[in-house]
Amino acid sequence: MGDTDGSSMAAQGAQPKDGDNDIREKTGFFSRIVDAFSTQNVEEVAAANGHEVDKSQPRGMINLRRMRVEDVAIPTAEIVSVSSTITKDELAQVFRDSGLSRIPVYEGTLDTPLGFVHLKDFALTHGFNGTSSEFDLVSMLRTLLFVPPSMPIGVLLTKMQTERRHMALVIDEYGGVDGLLTIEDLIEQVVGEIADEHDADESQLWVEEKPGCYVVQARVPLEEFEAEIGRSLTSHEDVDEEEIDTLGGLVFMLSGRVPARGEVVLHPEGPEFEVLDADPRRIKRLRVMLPDIVA
Repeated sequence: MGDTDGSSMAAQGAQPKDGDNDIREKTGFFSRIVDAFSTQNVEEVAAANGHEVDKSQPRGMINLRRMRVEDVAIPTAEIVSVSSTITKDELAQVFRDSGLSRIPVYEGTLDTPLGFVHLKDFALTHGFNGTSSEFDLVSMLRTLLFVPPSMPIGVLLTKMQTERRHMALVIDEYGGVDGLLTIEDLIEQVVGEIADEHDADESQLWVEEKPGCYVVQARVPLEEFEAEIGRSLTSHEDVDEEEIDTLGGLVFMLSGRVPARGEVVLHPEGPEFEVLDADPRRIKRLRVMLPDIVA
């Protein structure tokens, strides 16, 4: 997924100029959203109109008050980060492989974070077949926010927007890194998933890589995929077909939780489901392997 770009002027500590009035006007944008659509206000409006509020259902802006950082953060095991000793070529390869524009930088281990490096800074300094200046990663680092797991995401969103920071690390009670969030992760809790030009085309529900091996969107209706592969995935006694509608739901039922990216979930009758893309809340994309067909 893509992330929203920040201002290099703010990151470098430049003094405000005449054109910064527009920036200051935007600074309180998400704060006004939080105030206008807070849980209390929504409930008051609903009560005034004789409607009962179902607090168990996600409701856009209400998530800003109800959800905590720990509900949204990317787990530590899934954080793409680099050591401060990485070389220029190695860093370029990490950006290329991950597709990310911001990568945390640490000293020794991720529990000693130094900041994050932005692809734009790296490209402007060392890219475009340009400069031969000495590679100095530390000089390019931007500041990270450090937040506790219990912070409401609305508070963090306002803080990130006000301070013009776009990445935060979640720090546990022992000072270790427990997760990572970007400002886009928070906004998606309000407006839904944000797709950009770097995201994979999700209009195609599955692609057959080779006989017996498919890359499949987790939201594909289970019946449609079963028709494609010519076999039932719900006939086994351990699978309750009345409880699931999608392939992602089947994998969730088999594992008993949302599996992490890279994890392989086995079906009792042989098929294997490799999780290609997932976040802490849902499975997004899978590789399905049918062992009796794959060569």
